[in-house]
Amino acid sequence: MIILPTTYLGSTDWYKQFLTCPSDVMIEAMESFPKQTYRNRCTITLPCNELKVESLKLKGKEQLTLSVPVKRADSKQLTRDVEISYQQRWQHQHWITLTSAYKRTPYFDYYADYLRPFYEKETKYLVDLNAGLHEVIIGLMTNNRPSTNRDSSLRFTSDWMRKDLEVCFGDGRSILDTLFEYGPETVIQL
Repeated sequence: MIILPTTYLGSTDWYKQFLTCPSDVMIEAMESFPKQTYRNRCTITLPCNELKVESLKLKGKEQLTLSVPVKRADSKQLTRDVEISYQQRWQHQHWITLTSAYKRTPYFDYYADYLRPFYEKETKYLVDLNAGLHEVIIGLMTNNRPSTNRDSSLRFTSDWMRKDLEVCFGDGRSILDTLFEYGPETVIQL
């Protein structure tokens, strides 16, 4: 069994781990919510001369971290109970940023309509947002039409068995970089 943390637009390294044996993966949701992790943030690569705000230079490419704001979470709150905050217009900002970063990639126009609904409606819990995005991404990567119903193969665990789930993130670069560039060949690229 592989236990992975929930992630917001997970990294390529997270998806490599997931794809090794998807039926054996459990998503950890019963841990105490650790702050400043990829559970509520992702790192995307920006084309040169795009959105220089809060970016850092890495291997000649600009990268930007997007964070989903959460309601005040204390150190004892379980990840499954963390609620998303909508005091800021983060959804609008994330969608504008994703569009700006990926609009010139080969597959953005084909996949954008599958992701846009997550930036137009409110989702109460972070794990539900992450699970919904994950299901769409897996559907696009495997050339299946993503469904709007919750995938029953995505299982959450209540067994806290690993101390450090962050090891699977690598450089943290979001799967969207690869997905929008390679489309149905994303799995091959991973």
